[in-house]
Amino acid sequence: MGLWSFWGFSLLALVLLCPFHPKFVARAEISFSTKLDRFYRLDVTPLDARVARKSAEIKVSLKIDNNTKVFSAYETNTAGALKRNHGQQVWNETQSGNEAPIDIKTNYSSGLNIPDKKYDNIFEDKEGRFKANIMLENTFSAGRKKAKRSVGATYNENVDRSISGEAYSRERFVQTVQGVSSARPEYRRSGEEARVSNPRQNEPHLDTSTFALSGDSAHNQAMVHWSGHNSSVILILTKLYDFNLGGVTESSLWRSTDYGSTYTKLNDKVGSRTVLSYLYVCPTNKQKIMVLSDPEVESAVLISSDEGASFEKHPINFNILSLLFHPAQENWILAYSHDSKLYSSMDFGRKWQLVHDNVMPGRFYWAVMGLDRESDVVHIETRIGKGRAQYVKCRAQRCTEGNRQYLFPGHVDTNSLVVQDEYVFTQVTKSGRASYFVSYMRESFKRMKLPKYCLPKDMHIISTDEKQVFAAVQEWNQNNTYSLYISDSPGVYFILSLENLRTSRGPAGNLLVDFYKVEGINGMYLANKLVDNYIKTFITYNKGQTWSLLPAPATDVAGNNLHCILPFCSLHLQLEMSENPYTSGPITSKKSVPGIIVATGNIGTQLSSANLGMFITSDAGNSWRQIFDEEYNVWFLDNGGALLAVFCCLPLRRISLDEGKKWDRHSFSLAPLYVDGVLMEPESDNHIITFFGHFSHRSEWQLIKIDYKGLFSRRCMDGDYQTWYLHNKGELCVMGEKQIYMKRRPGNRCMLAQDYSRIYSSEPCPCTAYDFECDYGWERQADGNCSPAFWFNPNGAAKSCSTSQSFLNSTGYRKVLSNNCKEAGRNVYSPRRQPCRPRAPRGLQLSTSQGELSSPVGSNVTFMVSLNEGDSLRTSIQLDFGDGIKITYSNLSRADDGIKHIYRTTGIYRVTATAENSQGSDSSTLFLHITSPLERVYLSAPIVAVRGKEANLTAVVWPSHTRTLTFFWWFDNSSEPIITLEGSISHTFQSEGKSKVMVQVASGSTVMQDSKVITVKEFFRSLLLSFSPALDEHNPDIPEWREDIGRVVRTALSQVSGIHEDQLLVSLYPGLPTTAELFILPDEQTSTEHKSGSEAALEMISNIFVTALNQGLIQFELKADIRIIVYMTQQTLAPLVDSNSLPSGSAMLMLLIVVFVGLAAFFIYKFKRKIPWVHVQTEDSHEKEPEVISTVGQNDTMSKVKLSEFPSQKELMEKELEARNIGNPFEICTVVGCEHRFH
Repeated sequence: MGLWSFWGFSLLALVLLCPFHPKFVARAEISFSTKLDRFYRLDVTPLDARVARKSAEIKVSLKIDNNTKVFSAYETNTAGALKRNHGQQVWNETQSGNEAPIDIKTNYSSGLNIPDKKYDNIFEDKEGRFKANIMLENTFSAGRKKAKRSVGATYNENVDRSISGEAYSRERFVQTVQGVSSARPEYRRSGEEARVSNPRQNEPHLDTSTFALSGDSAHNQAMVHWSGHNSSVILILTKLYDFNLGGVTESSLWRSTDYGSTYTKLNDKVGSRTVLSYLYVCPTNKQKIMVLSDPEVESAVLISSDEGASFEKHPINFNILSLLFHPAQENWILAYSHDSKLYSSMDFGRKWQLVHDNVMPGRFYWAVMGLDRESDVVHIETRIGKGRAQYVKCRAQRCTEGNRQYLFPGHVDTNSLVVQDEYVFTQVTKSGRASYFVSYMRESFKRMKLPKYCLPKDMHIISTDEKQVFAAVQEWNQNNTYSLYISDSPGVYFILSLENLRTSRGPAGNLLVDFYKVEGINGMYLANKLVDNYIKTFITYNKGQTWSLLPAPATDVAGNNLHCILPFCSLHLQLEMSENPYTSGPITSKKSVPGIIVATGNIGTQLSSANLGMFITSDAGNSWRQIFDEEYNVWFLDNGGALLAVFCCLPLRRISLDEGKKWDRHSFSLAPLYVDGVLMEPESDNHIITFFGHFSHRSEWQLIKIDYKGLFSRRCMDGDYQTWYLHNKGELCVMGEKQIYMKRRPGNRCMLAQDYSRIYSSEPCPCTAYDFECDYGWERQADGNCSPAFWFNPNGAAKSCSTSQSFLNSTGYRKVLSNNCKEAGRNVYSPRRQPCRPRAPRGLQLSTSQGELSSPVGSNVTFMVSLNEGDSLRTSIQLDFGDGIKITYSNLSRADDGIKHIYRTTGIYRVTATAENSQGSDSSTLFLHITSPLERVYLSAPIVAVRGKEANLTAVVWPSHTRTLTFFWWFDNSSEPIITLEGSISHTFQSEGKSKVMVQVASGSTVMQDSKVITVKEFFRSLLLSFSPALDEHNPDIPEWREDIGRVVRTALSQVSGIHEDQLLVSLYPGLPTTAELFILPDEQTSTEHKSGSEAALEMISNIFVTALNQGLIQFELKADIRIIVYMTQQTLAPLVDSNSLPSGSAMLMLLIVVFVGLAAFFIYKFKRKIPWVHVQTEDSHEKEPEVISTVGQNDTMSKVKLSEFPSQKELMEKELEARNIGNPFEICTVVGCEHRFH
């Protein structure tokens, strides 16, 4: 019995000490699908948790035994949550207001888009409890989540710009896991651990404490923040996010004042019924805390100025999607709302004021200190139409229309504004090709210039470090890769650094670039490049001038020789960033320990997701060692003096004090802690880290505080340090200098001081070709020298050159920025000063500032003039705007900012620039279309036409346009239109009946139309009609009204005369006074043989109508008390069958009219200076009328058509009515021809 009791007690102890997982079997083996070995960073808005973003479903498979599998499906949503069918998932995020560097400074933007954000310390567990174990295993497993260097979404949706702090938050995916666990998990050991049996051997004492957040086991999200430098306060917000409701239903706020040893629940201080959704910390004063309530319950902000010890609540009338804190003023905040409005607060959220509406998500920026004149300036991108936006600059509290500045001339593409350091970037797409513009130091925008035949399809800003731009550019012949380009300081001229960078797209559409900046070493970068369909890792020590493969370690972690020989075999690294701010990611380096890089990778011919291990270098990438044959998360402790390695859910953690050569194992808990994240304050004097996670899938949130100060026996002294030389494969001169660094001797158990100098000495080196990059237009050759590209002319003189001056002529090299080499003796690479030689101007170029060849009337057009060669300071520039105005500059430099001009009338203008000096001249011409929007189109056409005779059709447009429109004429059922550039056309109708004519007028993307039905007859009669003056008072002058009045008049005429309405047509003319024309048509039953009888019948009917009209018998009622009488203005004789013989009097009158018009034109031309109403606008004695150039081809014999000679539509109508009143034959002339009429 005693024996049974002994074994029973032992079994009970085993169960208590090692929690049993009922879903798992005895042996634990975790394996990961290679499909998800790579994870991508998501640029999403953590605040917008209610908007679902669909993604591929990811299943988690647990092997229960040989015959059973349990599946749980997840899908992502915008807030970074994993939507589940059942189970729990972990999400880590951080919210605060700064944007700061992630390995490459805030330099990962989205297309000309938003840079990466700097995040605060937050993690979240969003799902039910069953899957918690699986997710926690995933956090530090071999298939750990990663994200590449991301440059953001090309057309990024709502990206949260509210986030700041020292950690970085990313939305996370669940990866595929197949594994088992048990009450006493076993794990595969690697390297040294496999050979050591005692896990606590030589383990120094570490103070640990564990705290459980009681009562929050159902909460599936948590946000954690460590407040301030050397502060002991930690804040944790846990919440229950209901995916069915799409909101937070419960929340708890916890606070610790002893570095996480104990926590106090603050729900009573913020309001027991208040549901909190997000936690923000001011980046410039971390004692100030802002918490948002869930907008589904109430819209309010809770503010604390004492690290969460007390809160005050302030209601708001909008829902906050993201916040942006000012980089210097702790009380200034920008808030972006759900309805695309931007608000500002100058008192830390107590009062809010609208800044601007229609703001693009994530496209708003505070002023950059030292660059913007006022610190409260805001840079905004506002949407003004589909795909179009404007760059607006204003002050946060004074952003009315009168106080706004539009610094970029014209529209920009949506989601393209980036304000970063000294630069402002934007892009404009015309005809399917994007142009990229940059403003340096807030100066005017200039077009970014890449090599001539790069022809970029896409561009993304990667970095703006050290006053230089790194950009990923997709060239015309690239599909899945990008090329790395580097600019000069102003960000204008770019040169190629590395082709075919490995890239991909994240779930949010953001571009992911395999590019990593090594911290602490100037000019050192790593990149993954596609070479012959293989992805290989390359390294540069000179800021991209030369790239080389990484040497593999000589042995593996077990000491076996690898026999990996360059270039056939090398080391390849995962250059990605962890989506979880509390994991280290696959690669890490630290400025305080230059030269040490820890990374996940593999050895072979190419980068692979299989056979991954952990590698370390202590000499800046010249040699590598393998430290683990599995993936670990590795952090730097003690300012980089120690390394902490964590593998998934093991109770043991490894710490190394000798750069990874030996690892001491430490157990922080008796049971395995499924780690969600590790929290530590960087650059802090304390030695405290906190693990967050769960002991089991049903446990509370567990927080384990570790004080690792016990690892060290004392502070480091001078004798504890040693020096090492930075080199590049034995070459000591790196970035133009020899540098000696100092580091702690490996194995010394002493604490590093924060302020000790890492660089021991530095000595400049003589310059070599690789201390210089090839200048714009030059290319690096195989021998290392730079030579001109085939498209570049290196002999073009500088624009600032004149015959009395010298200029700096490029030798094809420009010094790498931040390179410190010194040229000894004769400067071989630096630009050389050369005397200017007189040269005739060549290559004069004329364009508008945005490259457009059209502009609205009345707008300010900016012309840009440039000269490729010539004596620019002695070369005068004359610009003829084509409207009678010219302007002359004594030299080209005075026109550097462009020449502005406003056109007052529409038309096509010939703009000519002429450059001239004593050696010769050159000219350039463009044709500029000045347009105005179409408002109305009216088709002026006779409603009755004679078969076989030409009829004139005129399209009248409002406002008036001159040769800037295209007219499409459709007749009957024609399949192809007749296209003209004039608004008039003559057409012959060949058959009797009704024919429909339609005209479409196109102006840019605007198309308007009008149509008429024309009755075609052999002969007809017509009478001109007028009306009582009362009708004019009710004439709105629209086509519908004219049609209705014509129908009423026709009915009245038919009732009085007894003539059937089918023989009558009444057409009202536009304008005032109201006039109409009555058309009397032959009876359709009359055959052609009885034509003479029909003519007599028409004459008789005409006489009847003349009598009735003269006697005032034709009347109609317009309104109850208004009757309108119809009168005959003048009888007109329409052409009958034989209309060739014209009365001689009519022909004579036509001839006299033509002679009179000619004399009048000559008189106006000859004596125009003396006529007061003739306005002539000229600059000098060479006066001329505004000249409009036809869009059709002209030769020298063609006369020029002047704007002043075009009659308006009103004048045409008045001439027609005047001629009709005279009662004699006359002709109406249009641009196409003349129409003969008889009265």
